[in-house]
Amino acid sequence: MSRIGKAFTDHPASVGETYAEHMRMALGFSMSLCRAALCCGIHAFLPFLFQRTGSRAIEDLHRRMIRQRSKLDAAHDRTHRATGHSHPHAAA
Repeated sequence: MSRIGKAFTDHPASVGETYAEHMRMALGFSMSLCRAALCCGIHAFLPFLFQRTGSRAIEDLHRRMIRQRSKLDAAHDRTHRATGHSHPHAAA
């Protein structure tokens, strides 16, 4: 694969996703953050509106990231058990 091609696939692969899956996930995060930012901006001027919207968005994004990491860790564990190798994050 070319150097340019690797630039598009190395990071997504490192988190257990294809380029398209990573794009979909990142765009979803981006849209959630944009909505939260808009609501927080409105809240700055009208504090009675969107009182928990920003913090709920952050909590939701954190849960989504943790869930995705857990899937990746589980996949690594299955791979390493199948090949007899230790987990890459295991203490030496």
